[in-house]
Amino acid sequence: MKKFVTLAAVASLTLASNVMAQDGEAVYQKACKTCHEMGIAGAPKHLDAAAWEPRLGKGLDALVASVKNGMNAMPPGGMCMDCTDEDLKAAIEFMAGK
Repeated sequence: MKKFVTLAAVASLTLASNVMAQDGEAVYQKACKTCHEMGIAGAPKHLDAAAWEPRLGKGLDALVASVKNGMNAMPPGGMCMDCTDEDLKAAIEFMAGK
Protein backbone atom coordinates (compact mmCIF):
# COMPACT_ATOMS: atom_id res chain seq x y z
CA MET A 1 0.00 0.00 0.00
CA LYS A 2 2.88 2.39 0.79
CA LYS A 3 4.28 1.88 -2.69
CA PHE A 4 0.93 2.65 -4.26
CA VAL A 5 0.53 5.87 -2.27
CA THR A 6 4.08 6.92 -3.14
CA LEU A 7 3.55 6.21 -6.84
CA ALA A 8 0.26 8.11 -6.82
CA ALA A 9 1.93 11.11 -5.17
CA VAL A 10 4.78 11.13 -7.68
CA ALA A 11 2.36 10.79 -10.58
CA SER A 12 0.20 13.67 -9.38
CA LEU A 13 3.21 15.94 -8.86
CA THR A 14 4.53 15.09 -12.32
CA LEU A 15 1.16 15.78 -13.88
CA ALA A 16 0.80 19.06 -12.00
CA SER A 17 4.24 20.27 -13.07
CA ASN A 18 3.51 19.42 -16.72
CA VAL A 19 0.20 21.31 -16.69
CA MET A 20 1.64 24.61 -15.50
CA ALA A 21 2.97 26.66 -18.40
CA GLN A 22 6.24 28.50 -18.00
CA ASP A 23 6.30 32.27 -18.19
CA GLY A 24 7.41 33.60 -21.59
CA GLU A 25 10.06 35.86 -20.10
CA ALA A 26 11.44 33.00 -17.99
CA VAL A 27 11.73 30.77 -21.06
CA TYR A 28 13.41 33.62 -22.95
CA GLN A 29 15.92 34.18 -20.14
CA LYS A 30 16.87 30.52 -19.84
CA ALA A 31 16.79 29.34 -23.44
CA CYS A 32 16.37 32.11 -26.03
CA LYS A 33 18.24 35.18 -24.84
CA THR A 34 21.70 34.13 -25.94
CA CYS A 35 20.81 34.25 -29.62
CA HIS A 36 17.75 36.49 -29.73
CA GLU A 37 19.23 39.35 -27.70
CA MET A 38 22.03 39.89 -30.22
CA GLY A 39 20.42 38.45 -33.36
CA ILE A 40 22.99 35.69 -33.69
CA ALA A 41 22.78 33.84 -37.03
CA GLY A 42 19.77 35.88 -38.10
CA ALA A 43 17.65 35.22 -35.01
CA PRO A 44 15.01 37.97 -34.73
CA LYS A 45 15.93 40.23 -31.84
CA HIS A 46 13.74 40.68 -28.79
CA LEU A 47 11.13 43.39 -29.45
CA ASP A 48 12.32 44.03 -33.05
CA ALA A 49 8.87 44.55 -34.58
CA ALA A 50 10.14 44.62 -38.17
CA ALA A 51 11.92 41.29 -37.77
CA TRP A 52 8.99 39.62 -36.02
CA GLU A 53 6.20 40.90 -38.30
CA PRO A 54 6.70 38.47 -41.22
CA ARG A 55 7.26 35.58 -38.83
CA LEU A 56 4.09 36.34 -36.85
CA GLY A 57 2.24 36.47 -40.17
CA LYS A 58 2.79 32.71 -40.44
CA GLY A 59 0.89 32.17 -37.18
CA LEU A 60 2.01 30.99 -33.76
CA ASP A 61 1.51 27.32 -34.58
CA ALA A 62 3.92 27.58 -37.52
CA LEU A 63 6.47 29.39 -35.36
CA VAL A 64 6.20 26.76 -32.63
CA ALA A 65 6.74 24.05 -35.26
CA SER A 66 9.86 25.88 -36.46
CA VAL A 67 11.23 25.98 -32.91
CA LYS A 68 10.40 22.33 -32.26
CA ASN A 69 12.00 21.17 -35.52
CA GLY A 70 14.86 23.64 -35.52
CA MET A 71 15.43 26.25 -38.20
CA ASN A 72 18.60 27.57 -39.76
CA ALA A 73 21.11 27.76 -36.87
CA MET A 74 18.46 27.16 -34.17
CA PRO A 75 18.58 23.58 -32.92
CA PRO A 76 15.43 21.52 -32.44
CA GLY A 77 13.66 22.68 -29.31
CA GLY A 78 15.40 26.04 -29.46
CA MET A 79 17.56 25.11 -26.42
CA CYS A 80 14.50 24.57 -24.19
CA MET A 81 14.33 20.86 -23.62
CA ASP A 82 11.48 21.02 -21.10
CA CYS A 83 9.23 23.45 -22.99
CA THR A 84 5.71 22.58 -24.03
CA ASP A 85 4.04 24.14 -27.05
CA GLU A 86 2.38 26.63 -24.69
CA ASP A 87 5.77 27.56 -23.20
CA LEU A 88 7.19 28.15 -26.68
CA LYS A 89 4.17 30.28 -27.64
CA ALA A 90 4.64 32.36 -24.50
CA ALA A 91 8.34 32.87 -25.29
CA ILE A 92 7.59 33.86 -28.89
CA GLU A 93 4.94 36.32 -27.76
CA PHE A 94 7.35 37.79 -25.21
CA MET A 95 10.13 38.20 -27.78
CA ALA A 96 7.75 39.73 -30.31
CA GLY A 97 6.25 42.08 -27.73
CA LYS A 98 2.74 40.67 -27.99
